[in-house]
Amino acid sequence: MNWSAPFRELSDGAQFTTRARTVTEADVVQFAALTGDWHPQHADAEWAAESPFGQRIAHGMLIVSFAVGLVPFDPERVMALRRVRDAVFRRPVYLGDTIHVEGSVKSVKPMTDEAGLVTLAINVLRQDGKRACAAQVEVLWRDGDGSPLADDAPCGEDVWGSV
Repeated sequence: MNWSAPFRELSDGAQFTTRARTVTEADVVQFAALTGDWHPQHADAEWAAESPFGQRIAHGMLIVSFAVGLVPFDPERVMALRRVRDAVFRRPVYLGDTIHVEGSVKSVKPMTDEAGLVTLAINVLRQDGKRACAAQVEVLWRDGDGSPLADDAPCGEDVWGSV
């Protein structure tokens, strides 16, 4: 997949695999501090040892955030993250697990003369090859020469959709 391609060159079905990253205790603690989600499943080793998972696990939203961050979006092309939807958490990600993303372009939809909507189907896989999470990610993808949209370009309801 060419992450620097103009919108018009993208096609349904293009596949990609990202680099990997290991989820650390520092990641989980920093995410808990940032979000205020100190659920003991993530933050208390003794409590988590008695849970069905048997140990602490990473926050699901941390894994989704890492997944979006692992996709090498070109900032000259991808204007904005529009939506993350249908996130399903299949298996836990434990501290020390290494994850990567495998995915494909699910759809491309022109929105204006300057940009289109690209929907990616992503799967977050652990080092054992098992899927931890699946989701769809929508981004606004710039066409043309990569220059910013003109100030008078339509960026309202037709591009952003209802909130």
